[in-house]
Amino acid sequence: MPLTFLPFALLIVPIAEISLFIVVGGKIGALWTIGLVLFTAILGSILLRIEGFRTFERIREKMNAGQIPGEELAKGAMILVAGVLLLTPGFITDSIGLALFLPFVRKVIWAFFAKRFTVQYSGTAGFSQSSQRDEHLDPDIVDLDPEDFHEEQNSKSPWFSELDDKRPR
Repeated sequence: MPLTFLPFALLIVPIAEISLFIVVGGKIGALWTIGLVLFTAILGSILLRIEGFRTFERIREKMNAGQIPGEELAKGAMILVAGVLLLTPGFITDSIGLALFLPFVRKVIWAFFAKRFTVQYSGTAGFSQSSQRDEHLDPDIVDLDPEDFHEEQNSKSPWFSELDDKRPR
């Protein structure tokens, strides 16, 4: 049901933003209004960079500790949306974007969604490679270490070349 309202929201939000531009521009002037929009765009890009790096660091710490960074990923997505909203010209989008940069707002949104969704993870956590084979991989694939195999030259193969015999091994 909420997706049926998306086309109306895409129409209503710009109309509301334009109306607000007219009202604010009438109160403080056109140049100050444009300056305010540029200021929020610059502020959004700075906040996105700072908060984005902090969130990425928390995600990496969780993964290296072998934990699932579900909350950090969700908050990272909220920070990304906040940055996009602040870069979008408009006072309504700026207000929502600034609110999403506030940690307690992200915490409330996370609490709302955490009750309704479960974060699942399959595979290994962290940035290191695992030598153990996962059960969900294709059973037709054989994972070999370099010492477990050797190359043989087959002169009857269409891929064989006389130069292959002369290359160092």
